[in-house]
Amino acid sequence: MDSLFISLNAVVPLFLMMAVGYVIRLTGLMNDISARQVNRCIFKVFLPLMLFINIYDAGDGATLRSDLLFFAVAGVLIEFLVSLVLVLLTEQDNSRRGVMLQGMFRSNFVLFGIPIAMSLFGDSAAGTASLLIAIVIPMFNALAVLALEMFNGQRPNLWGVLFGIATNPLIIASLLGIAFNHFGWYLPGLLHDTMSTLGGIATPLAFVVLGASMNFSETGRCMRPLLITLLMKLIIYPAAFVGAAILMGFRGANLAVLLTVFGSPIAVSSFTMAQQMGGDDQLAGQLVIFSSILSIGTMFLYIWGLNYFGFF
Repeated sequence: MDSLFISLNAVVPLFLMMAVGYVIRLTGLMNDISARQVNRCIFKVFLPLMLFINIYDAGDGATLRSDLLFFAVAGVLIEFLVSLVLVLLTEQDNSRRGVMLQGMFRSNFVLFGIPIAMSLFGDSAAGTASLLIAIVIPMFNALAVLALEMFNGQRPNLWGVLFGIATNPLIIASLLGIAFNHFGWYLPGLLHDTMSTLGGIATPLAFVVLGASMNFSETGRCMRPLLITLLMKLIIYPAAFVGAAILMGFRGANLAVLLTVFGSPIAVSSFTMAQQMGGDDQLAGQLVIFSSILSIGTMFLYIWGLNYFGFF
């Protein structure tokens, strides 16, 4: 019974926040345009502040084991390569190939990783997740650009990829947080409290906006690539990599962080990137919507099972 309550406490609040957002959409208080504008503000302001404060506040309690880092990086690269072969075998439309490829390996680790890790193991786990974000998010961004440009008929722009990584607000905030943490730089209390309050807005507002962005009108047209991508993203990859992590000895907070790396839904920004780079943006939108909804159930089952069998 304890395992059930722990699982519910970790994922039900996320579902309820998405449900509130969908109700807001139905009432007309927010449409696609306003949701996109608010989402841009979240990713450029509130999420970077949250990442910075999480790393800054973690202090000496935030550690990033080298084996954890290696496993996450190697796992993402393996996901990318396996997914590349799979989309070449199962899909003929290049505009869909790139979207499916980034959907299979690119997770919403920023939004799901920190709240779930904090819900299960407290601030130290959230600090570990925040530190890992500084490594994993650049990988996701670079590989996502490569995935989409591989199938748009043009040669991948290396400088464009590097510039996008260097100017990503999440990466900048993570690196600043690591610098403040490592060198012991002091943040004045008034500034810290303000940044902490603003950063606290990020998670609830992001999930509300995600719910407000849900549109099911294109589902039928995208059914086959949708099912293939979601099967790999939410079931095959999490089961394979979490199982491998258990065999390698990962337990507790570190295992929870790896679960959110590989089991979180598809990143919301993948929809915007598909729009800008010639991918099938309707398929990308459906993947974000359905992975976000279904991941509430899959994450619940993973958390319950891992806790029940004593791995958490």
